[in-house]
Amino acid sequence: MEIKRTFDILDQLLEKYPKEVALAVKRNNQWDKFNTQEYKDMANWVSYGLLSMGFKKGDKVISVSNNRPEWNFLDMGMSQIGVVHVPLYPNIGPREYEYIVDHSEASLIVVSSEEYYLKLKDAAAKTDKIKAIYSFDPVNGCDDWNIIIDAGKKNADSLAEELDQRREEILEDDMLTMIYTSGTTGLSKGVMLSHKNLISNVMATCKIIPVTSTDKMISFLPLCHVFERMVNYLIQYKGCSIYYAESIESVGENIKEIKPQGFASVPRVLEKVYDKIIMKGKELTGIKKNLFFWAVDLANRYELDGSNGAWYDMQLKLARKLIFSKWQEALGGNITVIISGGAALQPRLAKIFNAAGIPLMEGYGLTETSPVIAVNQPHYPYMKFGTVGPVLDNVEVKIAEDGEILMKGPSLMMGYYRAPDKTADAIDKEGWFHTGDIGEIQEHNILKITDRKKEIFKLSTGKYIAPQLIENIFKESAFVEQIMIVGENEKFAAAIISPSFEFLHNWCMKHKITYRDNKDLIQIPEVIERYDKEVAKINTTLGHHRQVKKFELTCQEWLPETGELSPTLKVKRKFIKEKYKDKFDKIYGYTDKSGYVGTPSNMILDESDKPDCDKDDN
Repeated sequence: MEIKRTFDILDQLLEKYPKEVALAVKRNNQWDKFNTQEYKDMANWVSYGLLSMGFKKGDKVISVSNNRPEWNFLDMGMSQIGVVHVPLYPNIGPREYEYIVDHSEASLIVVSSEEYYLKLKDAAAKTDKIKAIYSFDPVNGCDDWNIIIDAGKKNADSLAEELDQRREEILEDDMLTMIYTSGTTGLSKGVMLSHKNLISNVMATCKIIPVTSTDKMISFLPLCHVFERMVNYLIQYKGCSIYYAESIESVGENIKEIKPQGFASVPRVLEKVYDKIIMKGKELTGIKKNLFFWAVDLANRYELDGSNGAWYDMQLKLARKLIFSKWQEALGGNITVIISGGAALQPRLAKIFNAAGIPLMEGYGLTETSPVIAVNQPHYPYMKFGTVGPVLDNVEVKIAEDGEILMKGPSLMMGYYRAPDKTADAIDKEGWFHTGDIGEIQEHNILKITDRKKEIFKLSTGKYIAPQLIENIFKESAFVEQIMIVGENEKFAAAIISPSFEFLHNWCMKHKITYRDNKDLIQIPEVIERYDKEVAKINTTLGHHRQVKKFELTCQEWLPETGELSPTLKVKRKFIKEKYKDKFDKIYGYTDKSGYVGTPSNMILDESDKPDCDKDDN
């Protein structure tokens, strides 16, 4: 069967891989499962229901939902009749919802629960385009989505021929979805993606991901994100069963229960998993603790090309049996692949997880590229730590004179909705998409990302700083949850640090440090001294001008809900600069009235950092 449109995947699933569990979700402490035929029937009833309501090709429907089979029923049902799916993040603010609801020109909203209905109803009321809001779960004052399903069942016979005709009319170049990019500044742009965009990415990656039709995959990243969505199509194309986690908090428990062969993740989730493993290791005593950290040290030195030698390989085999087997068990014991995307992965994590016998493959791409441009493959030499792997076979990449990564290929977006000027800014006259990332092509067509073009800044000394690279190094510390490197047009680089409060609280308990709240905590001299020590240690691994000479701690965790992070957990630099203006002023010795007032007293200095001044100055 030729796969050209996303709903062709569902047809293939029914024809080649019919199974008792096609989709499942943990609800109320039990798994709600749907077989392949039920999946197909539900998708068809969505199609019939929308057709009976007068929906036509090109109409748009917004969804705001957690991960669940109903998301797929809606998505596939819409795609069969050419209705454009506009999935939104559940954690964006009211202003953004209002903008997207109006800008998208959607005529219907489907939410999963009361929580999201309350977030969307005001935005929907401010436009006359939205005709109704439906909910998967029963919600007072909101229409039940079963109205659509019931209408589909009722009209199935009379609309069967029309559905067949609509399916035939859907072309691979037709718009499938519109995904609003979260962005780190300003309002989101609506990225228009066709069936061809997503399907070409599925086809280019299907031979790379090591899973089969007998495997189970667990899903917990938001399906509204293009990375998880493409993986969702990919593993259905491969015939896998998909289990949706009950919540992000229950992922670990769900993984142990399902024992999946794989899942997609963002680096921050993997960082938290690793930090928890290390914390448990620190709780051990005696020979067990020594063995644990011997194994971790061994994993830190792991190389893929066999250069560690036979003695190292023997030790690693022992470490996998004694220590890493427990790590594998914590992830269900059957993992053949973890796909990391959405942000840069610390090379240390890729090395340690792979050494532990937990295959971790990092990829790279953007919403505009549907999304994968490059991905590490399961084996050397097509996996290389610190890179995002080989460029996909059906994608072209070249590096511009200024180092920017440019891309062409069938997965490149149709453009930005109602924004031809922004589309022209992103895709040049020769058809190259400008990613905004800086990188280089290495042997075996392997792509290495070095930083974001727009985030690179220059110190007043003329030295350039690539903040993301430094931030990733600092986030290897268990003390650091998030960090933003600053210093544009200043003499030195500095940082605003959001501590890892869970780890810091445990550290304080161990050292018998008491505090009232986090605001009090970050002002305690022993805490500041410990962060001074941590920053100084990390600085020894950095070139002089890249070292963090001063920092400020925040008393709050950075979250998408509070605005410091995008829905994909990227730092929103403009927002943070505005929110923490006082801390920036303190770092650089500025006040609103008088300007520069001197070098901060607790800044790490050497001779080249000292300000030029007369000896007699006080």
